[in-house]
Amino acid sequence: MPDDPPGSPPQAPGARLWPLYAGGFLGPFAGAMTGVMLPELAAGLDTTIGGASLAVSWFMLPFAAALLVSGTLAARWGEARVVRTAFLTYAAASLVGVFATTLGPFLVGRALQGMSNAFTTPLLIAMLAALSPPHRRGRAMGIFASMQASGIAFAPVIGGAAAAVDYRIAFGAAAAVAVALAMLMPTAHVLPSGGAVTAREKWAALRNRPLARACIIGFCLQFTATGVGLLVPLLAHDRFGMDAAQRGLVTAGFGVAGLATGTLSGRLADRYGLRLVGGVALTLLGAGMAVAGVAPWLWLLVLVTFLAGIGNTASRVTAQSLAVRSTPANPGGATSFALAMQFLGGAVLPVAVPAYQRHPALTCVGVGAVALVGALAASARVARR
Repeated sequence: MPDDPPGSPPQAPGARLWPLYAGGFLGPFAGAMTGVMLPELAAGLDTTIGGASLAVSWFMLPFAAALLVSGTLAARWGEARVVRTAFLTYAAASLVGVFATTLGPFLVGRALQGMSNAFTTPLLIAMLAALSPPHRRGRAMGIFASMQASGIAFAPVIGGAAAAVDYRIAFGAAAAVAVALAMLMPTAHVLPSGGAVTAREKWAALRNRPLARACIIGFCLQFTATGVGLLVPLLAHDRFGMDAAQRGLVTAGFGVAGLATGTLSGRLADRYGLRLVGGVALTLLGAGMAVAGVAPWLWLLVLVTFLAGIGNTASRVTAQSLAVRSTPANPGGATSFALAMQFLGGAVLPVAVPAYQRHPALTCVGVGAVALVGALAASARVARR
């Protein structure tokens, strides 16, 4: 392995980085675990499938709103302290999901989960970038994306298995993981201070074209990825008559694929560049969603869900790497802002559920086409201003 170039940050030992990687699991887990349990949520909360699907929006919208400011604010308050507090808040919000018996309180808990997650994910990404040498940054982002994919992978498995008994078990598990991560987070300050850069200059630095590009890519990838998480379980239920646990296993392929290929995606990005890897990845994600909508056989639905998972994780490597690189004066703020736009895409996806109930195949093709817009953005050359 080549020596680190002069001026590179030191490679942190695994004991320091692994809690950061593990933290990448929880956000996608919370966002995705309700998709497979919509019928059970509707029954348990005395509401409709449409009402239960709001669990996604009530997580994603507060998450996206808080992300607009979380990175820049945490740079002032101390990122380690903020991350630990956010994980504890997340645990408390998850317990609301355990004890809620009607839709209103349940959605409040989901909103608190989303807001607290906004103060973990972007800071973990920026901390990893700060601790990784430039020529290994793609690999670090790939490992983090793999952990995000593991959250997506295990969410339907745990959620589906829990829903077969009681969906509240999944929320209790999320609370336990959050408490453990709060206790294990490193305490050292690892983000660059930015020297004499003022708070106003940090905000102003976010106005640049590379960051706008990362935002477009993130919105498109998350819109389609959330579509896979919501629409594939519905397809498995409506077309193949699968129960909650079976739907969870089908959808798990999406996350397992990303978990298995995330590190490879990062290495490919380091070698071939983000434009090529991102363009191919987003195309694969969109094609997988589109084909799922017309798949007449279960094996084909499983296959294209798996392929879409590969594209999803590689797309995240692209979007997150572009965001961190876009704004050297405020990498945490840039990452949080880009993630806000990314998860806004996930928040608006549930509007497609009523359309799915009328035209399943056409809706899946349309959701997949959004990722192709992201592929065009990823492949384009963008000047800084």
